[in-house]
Amino acid sequence: MAFPQGKLAIMGGGSWATAIAKILLSTEDSINWYIRREDRIEEFKRLGHNPAYLTSVPFDINRINFYSDINEAVRDSEVLIFVTPSPYFKAHMSKLKVKLSDRFIVSAIKGIVPEDNLLMSEYFHRFYGVPEENISVLAGPCHAEEVAMERLSYLTIGCADADNARCFASKLNNRYVKTSVSTDVAGIEFGSVLKNVYAIAAGICNGMKYGDNFQAVLMSNALNEMTRFINTARPMEQRVINDSVYLGDMLVTCYSRFSRNRVFGSMIGKGYSVKAAQLEMEMVAEGYYGTKCMKELNEHYHVDMPILSAMYNILYERVSPMMEIKLLTDSFK
Repeated sequence: MAFPQGKLAIMGGGSWATAIAKILLSTEDSINWYIRREDRIEEFKRLGHNPAYLTSVPFDINRINFYSDINEAVRDSEVLIFVTPSPYFKAHMSKLKVKLSDRFIVSAIKGIVPEDNLLMSEYFHRFYGVPEENISVLAGPCHAEEVAMERLSYLTIGCADADNARCFASKLNNRYVKTSVSTDVAGIEFGSVLKNVYAIAAGICNGMKYGDNFQAVLMSNALNEMTRFINTARPMEQRVINDSVYLGDMLVTCYSRFSRNRVFGSMIGKGYSVKAAQLEMEMVAEGYYGTKCMKELNEHYHVDMPILSAMYNILYERVSPMMEIKLLTDSFK
């Protein structure tokens, strides 16, 4: 189907959801916004900003239709932008009774569906009957915090139907956001998952006082590892792994002070246990969950992925970070 002209809905209430809402309201008259907690919606209306995330961003409440019922939000919207953390995705969707097959779906979720080990695009297609041409993915390189500050940012919209990708991209273009489109939906999604894994690795090395020289080598090897996996899992002739949606997104996630995955890894590198680091963080580090999903997926593809394996051993097998990183340093070129 052609890209719908009806109402757009944000499905989620976190920092990235808030940033996307800010972008959309620069081009749209109004939006729908599903936030699970009614008390948070009431506080949002009272304060004029999200009470929990990107609190410095003001919103015109009169231009937002809030929903705490996922079914009402879906019923009243044509385009649904899902921005929930991947570990909570299925819990949200379990409440959904309205069909999605006639909606245009955008996944801004940088993770894989846990247990099923499916990409978000695959999950919407397989379990909700959404045609592939009506499923899009939204990727960076882009941090919510820099959107909040209106710093120049770039987004890539992936969709099997390039025209639909361009139509959605037009909703996001403004003076501080530039967009590009791609048909490499699966490649973009795998890249979005793996860059979080590598950001944890970068954080661990930072916490262990490895310097910039080593970080550069780590990034080079991470890019090679990402390339091997994506090209094995989803071969595609015209893919350029140096494009910003792959390499750029990986670099900003691994280097930026805004990267929650880097912060999570840095805490582990400084001696925190995985559980202690998770408890101290206020936001979900997607790379923790992505590591397990990708490790299990790679049991099918058998790609050489030493960084992924090291992160799995540290995060899930409780192997010493010092030991795992030393093994990596000896294997790198």
